[in-house]
Amino acid sequence: MITKQLAKMVAGPICFKRTVYTLPHLSVRIKQTENEIVSMFQLSVPREEVKRLPWNHRFSKKDPSVRLLDERFIRILKIFKWGPDAEKALEVLKLKVDNRLVREVLKIDVEINVKIQFFKWAGKRRNFEHDSTTYMALIHYLDEAGLVGELWKTIQEMVHSTCIIAPAELSEIVRILGRAKMVNKALSIFYQIKNRKCKPTASTYNSMILMLMQAGHHEKVHELYSEMCNEGNCFPDTVTYSALISAFGKLGRDDSAFRLFDEMKENGLVPTAKIYTILIGIYFNADRVEKALDLVQEMKVRGCAPTVFTYTELIKGLGRAGRFEDAYSIFMNMLKEGCKPDVVLINNLINIFGKARRLEDALKLFNDMECFQCTPNVVTYNSIIKSIFDSKAPASEAASWFEKMKASGVSPSSFTYSILIDGFCKTNRVEKALLLLEEMDERGFPPCPAAYCSLINSLGKAKRYEAANELFLELKENCGQSSARVYAVMIKHFGKCGRLDDAVELFNEMKKLGCNPDVYAYNALMSGMVRAGMMDEAHALFRTMEENGCSADLNSLNIILNGLAKIGGPKQTMKMLMKMKDSNIKPDAVSYNTVLGCLSRAGMFEEAAKLMKEMNAKGFEYDLITYSSILEAVGKIDEDRNSTTA
Repeated sequence: MITKQLAKMVAGPICFKRTVYTLPHLSVRIKQTENEIVSMFQLSVPREEVKRLPWNHRFSKKDPSVRLLDERFIRILKIFKWGPDAEKALEVLKLKVDNRLVREVLKIDVEINVKIQFFKWAGKRRNFEHDSTTYMALIHYLDEAGLVGELWKTIQEMVHSTCIIAPAELSEIVRILGRAKMVNKALSIFYQIKNRKCKPTASTYNSMILMLMQAGHHEKVHELYSEMCNEGNCFPDTVTYSALISAFGKLGRDDSAFRLFDEMKENGLVPTAKIYTILIGIYFNADRVEKALDLVQEMKVRGCAPTVFTYTELIKGLGRAGRFEDAYSIFMNMLKEGCKPDVVLINNLINIFGKARRLEDALKLFNDMECFQCTPNVVTYNSIIKSIFDSKAPASEAASWFEKMKASGVSPSSFTYSILIDGFCKTNRVEKALLLLEEMDERGFPPCPAAYCSLINSLGKAKRYEAANELFLELKENCGQSSARVYAVMIKHFGKCGRLDDAVELFNEMKKLGCNPDVYAYNALMSGMVRAGMMDEAHALFRTMEENGCSADLNSLNIILNGLAKIGGPKQTMKMLMKMKDSNIKPDAVSYNTVLGCLSRAGMFEEAAKLMKEMNAKGFEYDLITYSSILEAVGKIDEDRNSTTA
C-alpha cells in the first residue's frame, strides 16, 4: 500500500525489491521512478549540517513537539494533502500532536482546505484540545482566504469550547467580523464571550465601538459606551472619546459631542489632533466658523500640532463659508510650519479656487503638485475641469484637460463625464455633450442621472421636447426608474410646451414607483399649472406639498405669486408679498419685479413708485422690461395731460 511505502520513505533510505519485471525497458523505468520518489523526500540539507542547525541547540530532544517540522513531512502534506499518508508521517516522525505542532502545521504554505482538515483531525485526537492560540491561528487563515462561512463556524466552535479567551483575542475576533461585514454576529459573539469567558477591557470596547462606527451604527455606539462606564473597572480613553465624538457629530448631536470633549479634559485625558479635527469639522458644519478657528488656537496652545487632516478640514470649512482668502492663508501657513500637503488637501483647495472663479490660482496649484510630491488623481482633474467651466473659460480648454487626463493614465470616472456633459450643455454645445454620453456608455459606466438631467434640460430649453423625452425614456429603461430631479426637469418642460396632462401623468408615475416628489418636482408641476391658468389646482398642489412634509422654497412662493399677478390682480398679489415679508422665506428681486409688473399693468403707478423705492433700499435691481413699460405708461399719461391742457 502507498501508506506503507511513504512510512518507509520518511523513516530513511529504502531498498525496493521486485520479484519479476516482465519487460526489460519497464524494469529500468520503474527503478528510475522509485529513485525519483526517494530523492523527493530526502532532506535537502546534508545530515552533517542538520546536526549543526541552530534549533537543535534551542529545543530539547525529549520534547518532539517543539522540533521544527521535518521537511519530508511538509513535502508529503503539499503533494498528498491531508489524509492517511500525512497521519502516518506524523507517527513515523514521532511528532506529538499538541498546540505548538498545530500552529506550526497551520503555518505551512498549503491549501486552506488542507489546514481545515488537519485542524478538525487534531481536534478529535485523544488527550488533545484546541486552545485559543490554535483557534485564532485558523481564524486568521480563514479570514485571509475569505471563507466567511467556515470562519463563522470556527468562531462559534471556539466560543462553545472550554478554552479561555483573552480580551486581546476577543478584540481581534470583533475586528475580523467587522471587516467581514458581520456586525450583528460580532455583537452576538461579544456578549456571549463577555458573559461566560472574558472580562472586556477598554481596548475590547474600543474595537466594538470602532466596528459599529465603520458600519454606520452610530446610535449603538453610545449604548456600548454606557455599558463600558458601568463595568466599574473599564474607563474610556482617547480612542473611545474620538469614536464617540465622531458618532455624535454624524448624528447631528453637536452639544453631546462638545460635552464629551469637556468630560474628556476633566478626566485628565489630553485630546489628540484627531479629536480636535473632528470637532473643528462639527463646528464648520454648524456654520460656527469662529468657534472652529478658536479650537485651532486652543490646539496650538496645548502643544498639539495640527496634522494635514486638520488643515484639510480647516480649508474645506473656510471654503464652504466663502472665506476663500482665509483658506489660502491657512494653506500658506501650513507650508511655513513644515506640514506637507496631500492630494486630498490640494483637491479641496483647487475646488475652492474654482468656486471663487480664480482659475489661474487653481492651475498654478496643479502645476505645484509635483513639488509637493503629490500625484494628481481623478478628483484633481475633475476639480480642474469644473473650475474651467465655473470660470466661464472656453469649453475647448476643458476638453483639452480631459485629453490630458487620459494621456497621463488617469481613468475618467462617471463624475468626470457628468461634469463635462453639464458644462457643454451650459455652453450650448449639446451635440458634444451627447457624444460624451455615448462615450460614457461605451466605457461601461452605468447611466448617470445627473448627466441625463443636464441633457434633458438643455434639449427642453432648445424646444427639442421629443428628443428630451427620448433620453428620459432611455434612462428609465436602463435604470428601471429615474431620480426625482430628472422627473422634475421633464415635468417642467412638458408644462412649458403645453403638455400638462403628460406632466401630471409623470408626477403620478413618480409616486407609484416610490420616488417621492421633492420641492423641484412640485414646483415644476405648479409652474405648468400657473402657465395654463389653473390657479386653483396650483394652490391645491401647494397645500398638498406642505401636508406631505415637503417644505416650500422661495421658488414655490414666486410661482404662486406669478399666478396671482396674472389672474388674481394687484390686491391679492400685494397681500401675498406682505405675507412673504412676514414669513421665514423673504421675497427676492423676482418677487418684487413680479408685483411691480402687476401694478404697472393695472396702472397703479404711485404704488409702483413706492415699491421701486423699497426695492432700491433693499439693493434689488428692476426688471428692465417692467421698468421700461412703466416709463412708457408714465410717458403716455404726461402726453394725455399736456394734450388736455392745450
